[in-house]
Amino acid sequence: MTPLRVAMVSFHTCPAQAPGAGKVGGMNVYVRELSQRLGDLGVEVDVFTRRHSNQEADVVALAPNVRVIHLAGGPADAPLDKLYPHVYPFASRVSRFQQDEGIRYDVIHSHYWLSGLAGRYLAGSNRARHVITFHTLAELKRQARAGEGEPLYRTRIEADLMKSADRVTASTSYELDAMIQVYGAPRERLATIHCGVDLSQFKPLDMTEARHRLGLNGEKVMLYVGRIEPIKGLEFLLRVASLMDGDYPLKVLIVGGDPAQERETQRLETLSKELGLEDTVSFVGRVNRGQLPTYFSAADVCVMPSYYDSFGLVALESMACGAPVIASRVGGLRALIKHGRNGYLLPLRCPERFADTLTMVFLNKGLRNSMGRAARETADSMSWDKTASKALEVYRSCSPARPASPSR
Repeated sequence: MTPLRVAMVSFHTCPAQAPGAGKVGGMNVYVRELSQRLGDLGVEVDVFTRRHSNQEADVVALAPNVRVIHLAGGPADAPLDKLYPHVYPFASRVSRFQQDEGIRYDVIHSHYWLSGLAGRYLAGSNRARHVITFHTLAELKRQARAGEGEPLYRTRIEADLMKSADRVTASTSYELDAMIQVYGAPRERLATIHCGVDLSQFKPLDMTEARHRLGLNGEKVMLYVGRIEPIKGLEFLLRVASLMDGDYPLKVLIVGGDPAQERETQRLETLSKELGLEDTVSFVGRVNRGQLPTYFSAADVCVMPSYYDSFGLVALESMACGAPVIASRVGGLRALIKHGRNGYLLPLRCPERFADTLTMVFLNKGLRNSMGRAARETADSMSWDKTASKALEVYRSCSPARPASPSR
């Protein structure tokens, strides 16, 4: 049987880049892990992304059956909100690459709305089916936090892509329902594919050893991992920390960020000092992905005070390491966290309730341990292998038989 050939379009961000920098986050992990697991299943995958530096090779072998292909897509240092005009020239370069290699794709899987425009163009030229995963949706971000700065034309384009794609995948049932109710997406074209977690990498480590590695000395540890931007709710987190009653030593670790987010980081550092938290809060910056299990295992809780989160990959990785998550009751976090069992879901409008819940977990070791075990049990059912198998089902459900593509 001729192997299925899939083109992943990840226009604005490269899956080979490390999460935590700029707009590099869970989507990068998703595209990389999904592509690798599909490669393990015998699918031939090419990931197309824009060139981010002159040092990048044109074609990089990411894993067996998987390549990352870098093509020009606007200035390497262009911010995300300036990339729209470069989408179709990028898609044309993908087509030329195909022609040079003499290949055609059976499925185009686009990630994010910009990629969706390129993917729709490529699906037409390949006589292929188009699958799109948005990862975030403009209208949901706008509703979650007024003035989030998304252009109005993005909402219109997202709605149009939902109607034209062969399949639209959502990470959770909550996101799927929002696509129907907010965007008017056709229900028969929607499918749910949850994110996964690498259970071999993200697993519980000895807490004492993990804390020793990080230089922690008996404090209760509250951990945040992710990008440093207003929609992630870090100002709210700092205000919660300022309400903790001081009956125990507390350490707040904020992991993530890079020079592109320096202005927001500086604002938060200033607020931290104004709140008297300079000895409590540590802005760790970006760390190597391989170090994250140490941070998760050292934490009493992982906190996600986001105003909007389509799924919450960080929450799942934390849970896989046995750390319960206390999060805002928004987006896909509601599907992942079972309130009172593997974590807590709380309203963002009430920092006092966040503070009280954190104190309860900090002072009740039995509760913390039982929730940590339940968190790991949740993660055990959500491997990337299962995600890839579901994606393959979606591809096959919408892919007609066609002449065999030439092998690579």
